This record gives sequence, C-alpha cells and structure tokens, in this order.
Amino acid sequence: METILTILWQIITMILLSAIGYIMYKCGKISQEGSKTLGNILIYLSLPCVIINSFLVERTPQRITGFFISALMAVLILGVSILLARLFLGRNAIDNFGGSFSNPGFFGAPLILASIGSGGVFYIAAFIALLNILQWTYGVSLLEASGEDGMLPVRSEKRHFCRGSLGSRTASLLSRLIKAPSMIAILLGAFLFLTSIPIPSVITGCITSIAGLNTPIAMFSIGIYMAQTDILKMFKKPRLYLVTLVRMVIIPAAVILLLMPLPASLDDMKLALLIAAACPVGSNVAVYAQLHNRDYTYAVETVVLSTLLSIVALPLVIGVAGVVLF
Repeated sequence: METILTILWQIITMILLSAIGYIMYKCGKISQEGSKTLGNILIYLSLPCVIINSFLVERTPQRITGFFISALMAVLILGVSILLARLFLGRNAIDNFGGSFSNPGFFGAPLILASIGSGGVFYIAAFIALLNILQWTYGVSLLEASGEDGMLPVRSEKRHFCRGSLGSRTASLLSRLIKAPSMIAILLGAFLFLTSIPIPSVITGCITSIAGLNTPIAMFSIGIYMAQTDILKMFKKPRLYLVTLVRMVIIPAAVILLLMPLPASLDDMKLALLIAAACPVGSNVAVYAQLHNRDYTYAVETVVLSTLLSIVALPLVIGVAGVVLF
C-alpha cells in the first residue's frame, strides 16, 4: 500500500510539472520551435545522462548478475510489447509505436527512484537503452513505411526489411545503432561500471545534474503537447482509449506473467521492470512523428491521454502485482 501511495503521489507531482509546461506554452513563453529544442535536449542529452548515471554505482557480483538478468527480461518484455501492440492495434504506425514503447526514462525513473531508490533505476538501464534503440530503429521504420493515412501497407515490415541487399540493410541498421544516443550512453556506462575507473566528482556531479533535468523537461514537453491538443475532442476518440488499454493494461498484465518465475530475492528488480513496462506512451512517439512529418497531433494525443489515465492505471497495476507477484 505504501508503494502504491508513493507512486500515486509522484505521478501527481509529474502531472503538476506538465501543467507548468502547459501554462508556459499558452502564455507564449515556449514556442513550437522551443518544443523541438526540448525534444532534442531529452533525446541527445538528459536521457543519455540518466543511463550513464545509473551505471555509476559500485561493481559487485550481485549487481553484475542482476544487470544481465534484467537485460534478458528487457528483451523479453519489449519483444512481447511489440507483438501485443501489433496484434491489438493493427496497421496504424503511430498506434504501434505508442503501444509498443512506454516512457521509462522520463516517467518511470522518478517513480522507481521514489519507491525503490537509485538501485532500482540501475535495473532498468538496459530496458531504457534497448527501448530507445528499438524506437530509433523499429519505431522509425514504422513511421517511414507508413503512408499519408498513417497506415502500414499489408505485410509492411517484411517489405520494408527486404528492401535492398543484405549488406545495405545491415549497414543501415548498424548506422542507426551507432548514432543512437542511448546506445552510446549504455556502452559508455557499461564500460565505466565494469572497469570501475575513478571519475572526478566534478564530472559525476555534472552528469547527475543533467540527469536531474530529465523528468522536469519531459513533463514540460508533455504539458506543451497538452496545450496543442483539443482536450475535449481528444476524450471523444475511442481509438486513443484502445492504445492506452494496450499500453497500460494488456502489456503490463503480460509482463506480470513474465516476471512471476523470478525468485523473491529479485523483488526490487521485478518492481522496477514492471513500472518501466507499465508507464504511459513514451513522449518520443510525438518527437519522432514531428521529425518524420507524420500525424504529430494524433501522436501527442496518445501521450497526453495515457499520461492522464496513468493516475488510475499505474496504481491499479502495481496493486494487482502486489497480490500475485510479490
């Protein structure tokens, strides 16, 4: 019960931060161009620092083992998320992007920090990195393959993947991975963790400070998204509720089943991964939709509605997990 209340309180705090972003945009203090700048700060600066910062902990056998187990679970969870999103959401590219990928770095990390502590964030480092890599590759490929109506052609993934020679496809994928800020961050973070190279406190302090910007800026961005949305019209779109249902109920239910075989000694890891997987639609769907000239407004609506409904959905998921998982 205490964990549920902590998470609920933290969600309310983040909603208030979103309200600040909403007011700033409505008052003309943040422009549309400024919104894009905030998105770049999130993707290229603050989130990589969150990932690196989570690795700046003492190297122990328990942590090394825990990292590899959590990385394996991240692969399973995200794989299942992608499959379920495609199964329930059909060929809409933005729906698939939003349903597949949660908001663990911008939304989940502060919830985990409040309920478990910094050790919990360490367990979702691989999840955050892999999710961002998949957004950078699979998610972007969905947007690029979709037509003007936002729908994927029949069997689009196969056509898209099979386009060109094996060498060119591999080179394209590797190029995206190498350029992904999250990949650079996890490689650097893992190197620092495994080698235990001493880092001057002024540098770690700078990384921590930038990482601390992650949640406020992300919530300001969601508030800006809200300011560009017709809230009343948004609440009348049944499709948005389906995306939210898949993202925040169906997928977390599947994740609970995946986590059940893990022993009680890994309860902190299980809670951290569940929170990460049960977060609302990641704001990157709007960022990438904007960058690739897709339906930015609709992408924003998937983020906004799922974030608002997370006040109910997330505590409910954690409550159910408390009965069957812990």
